[in-house]
Amino acid sequence: MSGIYIHIPFCKQACHYCDFHFSTSLGKKEAMIKALQKELELRKDEFKGETVGTIYFGGGTPSVLNTPEINTIIKTVYDYYKVIENPEITLEANPDDLDSSKIKELADSPINRLSIGIQSFFEADLKLMNRAHNAAEAEDCIKEASKYFDNISIDLIYGVPQMSNERWLENIKKALSFNIPHISSYALTVEPKTALKKFIEQGVVPPIDDEKAQEHYTILTDTLANAGFDNYEISNFGKPGYYSKNNTAYWQGKKYMGIGPSAHSFDGQRRGWNIANNPKYIKSIQEEVLPMEVEVLSTTDTYNEYVMTGLRTIWGVSLNRIKTEFGEGYHDYILQQAEKHIQEKLLFLEGDTLLVSKKGKFLSDGIASDLFLINLEQ
Repeated sequence: MSGIYIHIPFCKQACHYCDFHFSTSLGKKEAMIKALQKELELRKDEFKGETVGTIYFGGGTPSVLNTPEINTIIKTVYDYYKVIENPEITLEANPDDLDSSKIKELADSPINRLSIGIQSFFEADLKLMNRAHNAAEAEDCIKEASKYFDNISIDLIYGVPQMSNERWLENIKKALSFNIPHISSYALTVEPKTALKKFIEQGVVPPIDDEKAQEHYTILTDTLANAGFDNYEISNFGKPGYYSKNNTAYWQGKKYMGIGPSAHSFDGQRRGWNIANNPKYIKSIQEEVLPMEVEVLSTTDTYNEYVMTGLRTIWGVSLNRIKTEFGEGYHDYILQQAEKHIQEKLLFLEGDTLLVSKKGKFLSDGIASDLFLINLEQ
């Protein structure tokens, strides 16, 4: 079963920390929607014999589209692809777009899962991030959405400068008070060419404190575990039955197609990414030329990717799969490289599965890189 990711490259305003591809001008919205539909048509043969189990609208801010526009894109997927009977169809949305009439419209559409970009329930944090919504809108939209949607996820950001442990815990408790079944939570990172990086360099905003972010992560994992959430991937927490099917497929290395400017695709052997430029993307699609670069993954690339994604999840890295798919040399290598981390109780073995311990979770990307094979293939 495969997934389709649709990148909607528009936002009302730029968040200070964001380096995703988007435009704050909606002038090309209609042309973009037509291009997304056309790309879906042009690439239909890539999924021949495949069934689509998830459709995910990401961005940008997909909720800047009106409901008929969203429905038009979903209909195009159904026109050209074989979709399972009850697919997970997720819309990323911002609170300022989700008034009661929009939520009702979405509830009547094929969308059956909302992923709401709350980030924080505190005004000071939202202002620092330059979010388009305020704290009251954050709460109101969850209350309203919960009347119509059972499957809701919210995003929260930790490691925000000057956010105390107490305020972070209050954020989590506020989220839990709405009884939502899924939370995605990420550390605030300073990306190049963002307003946040500039503010830190100018001394307007204090630098990110990695130790504080690690404390926040521990508070997050402990509090959500006590509330019945499974930490099924480093940044994703779901109640049983509410794991994101789209995210799960990605972390388990399943096939997915990325539609839209800057969107990535993966078919098991090749990774592709579309041009991150709205006018060039639209022009290329109008000329029926896919604006995509493709790389064929070597055995070592595929091994490294499996280690990176596997260690981030509760499913871990199967040593048996390493031996079967990559060979004895890779199997011996990963065990040798893992030994130090096992001794330090950052990794542990459960049967033939290598897993990150609670202590190692916050450091999982660094641990994974120690297990990567850098040598060139023969």
